[in-house]
Amino acid sequence: MPRTAASNTNEIIDAAMRYFWQHGYYAASIDKIVDAIGGNRHAIYTAIGSKSELYRRCFATYQSAVVTPAFSVVEQSSANLAAIAQYLEVQIARAESMGLPGPGCLVANAMIETAPRDPDIADEVNMHHQRLRAGFANALSNENSSLTAAEVCALADFLVITAQGLWSMSRAVTSAAPMRAHVATTLSLLRTRIDQ
Repeated sequence: MPRTAASNTNEIIDAAMRYFWQHGYYAASIDKIVDAIGGNRHAIYTAIGSKSELYRRCFATYQSAVVTPAFSVVEQSSANLAAIAQYLEVQIARAESMGLPGPGCLVANAMIETAPRDPDIADEVNMHHQRLRAGFANALSNENSSLTAAEVCALADFLVITAQGLWSMSRAVTSAAPMRAHVATTLSLLRTRIDQ
């Protein structure tokens, strides 16, 4: 039974997402993507369109395949500081399993590489950060309901920046040990602040 156009398109997007994630947008070309994933230029242009459109479609796939499962732990109604610790550890373990130094986070990579030049990608990055900030704020509020809205917001922002820094660091380290040490320090600082 032949594969449908939809399944072919999904396979192209999934494979291209992994290529962009590993190599970045500007180092990629349709020819390089074709060489890496198989198929042909015509199939990509027919199913998707341009390289920039393919990249944008990869963001949606990344959100559903990688981000939503990762964020779910801090988005649960019962999330707390332990959930934040779990989120960070799961992401470090994922980076470890992919091999260090690794590709980091597609969104963190885009924040540095493409968002400064592409308003649509900048919007995608900002929406990603807003969602993660909301998840962290949820967990922090559950951990200590006496924190003010301003305190929760400041701590959630701190965690978003910490997380993005970790995923950038994963592109340069050969061991997860410094990442885990940073997380331990971050959680200790949070605990001190929350318990005041």
